[in-house]
Amino acid sequence: MNAYYQQAKFLQSATTTTSMPAEFGFEVAFAGRSNSGKSSAINRICGQNSLARTSKTPGRTQLLNFFGLPEGRALVDLPGYGYAKVPDKIKKEWTKFIENYLTTRMTLCGLIIIMDIRHPMREHDERMLMWAKQRNLPAHVLLNKSDKLKRGAAKNTLFKVQRQLKNIDEQFSVQTFSALNGDGLEAAWDLLDRWFFPEGR
Repeated sequence: MNAYYQQAKFLQSATTTTSMPAEFGFEVAFAGRSNSGKSSAINRICGQNSLARTSKTPGRTQLLNFFGLPEGRALVDLPGYGYAKVPDKIKKEWTKFIENYLTTRMTLCGLIIIMDIRHPMREHDERMLMWAKQRNLPAHVLLNKSDKLKRGAAKNTLFKVQRQLKNIDEQFSVQTFSALNGDGLEAAWDLLDRWFFPEGR
C-alpha cells in the first residue's frame, strides 16, 4: 500500500469554475465513461473503499470532486461521460464545464482516462485525449477491468490502444489496470509520482 495516496481526503465539489478551490500546487484529473469504473479506480489507488462515490447506476458523478493530498497535491474526479441518462442540455453544460477546466486550470499537470478494457477508445475518450493534446497536457490511459479478460486478450488490447495513442500524441501512455484485484497499481502510483513530483521527493 502507498502511504502517500492513502492520505487523500475529500476537499470540495464544484459545479462552476467559481466554485472550484483556489489554484495551488498540482492536480491530476481522472476522466472516463460513466461505466468505466472510474470511482473504483480512484478508491483502489488511494487504498480507500469510499473516497470516491461508486454507484450501480452509471452517471451519478455530476460534479468535479477534489481530493486533497499532502504538499499541495490533489486528485480531481470529473463527471462521467457518454452514458449518463440525463437531459442533453445538462450533458452540454457538463461538457462545457469540463472543457473549461481542462483548458484553463493552470494547476492541472496530467489527465488519467479510465477506459473499460473491453470497450476502449470510444468517441468521448478520443475527445478527451484531443483536449489534452491541444493543451500539451500529459495523458495516461488506465485500461480498467483487466480481470475481465484473459492475459493474452488484455495484452492484445493494450498493444492496439498503444498504436492508437501514438497516432494522437506519442507522449501519451497506457497500461492495464484492475480496480478489483490491483493489477497495474504500482505502475499507476509511479506515474502519479512523476507528475506530482517531477524533480523527485
